[in-house]
Amino acid sequence: MTVDDTTSGAGTQPPSEPSVHATPHHEVDHTAEPTDDPLAIRLEQLILGADRRYTPFQAARTAGVSMDLASRFWRAMGFADIGQAKALTEADVLALRRLAGLVEAGLLSEPMAIQVARSTGQTTARLAEWQIDSFLEGLTEPPEPGMTRTEVTYPLVELLLPELQEFLVYVWRRQLAAATGRVVQAADDEEMVDRRLAVGFADLVGFTRLTRRLEEEELGELVEAFETTSADLVAAHGGRLIKTLGDEVLFAADDAGTAAEISLRLIEAMTQDEIMPALRVGIAFGTVTTRMGDVFGTTVNLASRLTSIAPKDAVLVDGAFAEELTRTGDAPASEAQAAEEAAVAEKERQEGVESAAAPKYRYGLQPMWQRPVRGLGVVEPWLLARRGTS
Repeated sequence: MTVDDTTSGAGTQPPSEPSVHATPHHEVDHTAEPTDDPLAIRLEQLILGADRRYTPFQAARTAGVSMDLASRFWRAMGFADIGQAKALTEADVLALRRLAGLVEAGLLSEPMAIQVARSTGQTTARLAEWQIDSFLEGLTEPPEPGMTRTEVTYPLVELLLPELQEFLVYVWRRQLAAATGRVVQAADDEEMVDRRLAVGFADLVGFTRLTRRLEEEELGELVEAFETTSADLVAAHGGRLIKTLGDEVLFAADDAGTAAEISLRLIEAMTQDEIMPALRVGIAFGTVTTRMGDVFGTTVNLASRLTSIAPKDAVLVDGAFAEELTRTGDAPASEAQAAEEAAVAEKERQEGVESAAAPKYRYGLQPMWQRPVRGLGVVEPWLLARRGTS
């Protein structure tokens, strides 16, 4: 619901002469107008819990916020331009007042408040689209002949809305608690922002060919199955799913051992599914910058490059990841070392010497040929495999 305004970097315009410019972050339709469809209006009132009352200018003025700042908040949240139509509610005024109040109180800088609005808008927009396209669409099939979908939609939304709202807040609080716990456990203040993580990409091999061979519905089901399986495995084994890209998922973990287990579980799950194409995974370990739930930096780029050169149904990792697995005792420095440790332990056992058993490593690492990687120089990838049972 972006409103008449200047771009985010310009000064405030006089109220009597509002202007319209799209920010480079979000393309908006400056001709968009609120719908006049009776059912759509009734649903909007039900969901928002209030009637249309304000134009954008009136909402900003009532909230005590400049049009410039209000417009930047609305753009960041991804709302379409409504010109100066009377389409905003008390909730819109309250939201503006709250965001501006956080800035005025010094709890958030203005750029950070914009970032909060943008990250919330992007996340919830995707959630809302999914719920309508995949969830409500199926539930609103008319239960009896002669009934229309619209006759079913309103009472269904009325019943679901409070339950979904409570569930959304619950999940958000749990995720916020988990994220806060991870951050405060960082070694120092610098690591709270630029953290050392294991970052992995898992990519379906030959996906482009599949798009030409499969029907749209079949392709959609395959992608959904891949994303669902990946999300479940990443979460179950202590990682975090950063994002899905159709034929690729990006995940992160606080330690190399967790990332190794996730990657191998992904390979094993996909190979057991006859419908799924082959999978390849690349993982790197190092400093990562996190912004708006995403990850950036050389470590992420390296993981992506490793994925592109990984063999089918295999996991390639970088040298830093291999060193971290060795340091934590999850993998031997070499298979020769592991064999020597096992031989020493067996000899001592036969001689009746009481000693510690040979280490039981979970993973094995095989060095691959060094190769140049575009933009990152020469790297030495390692092939990750499972040793024994986990």
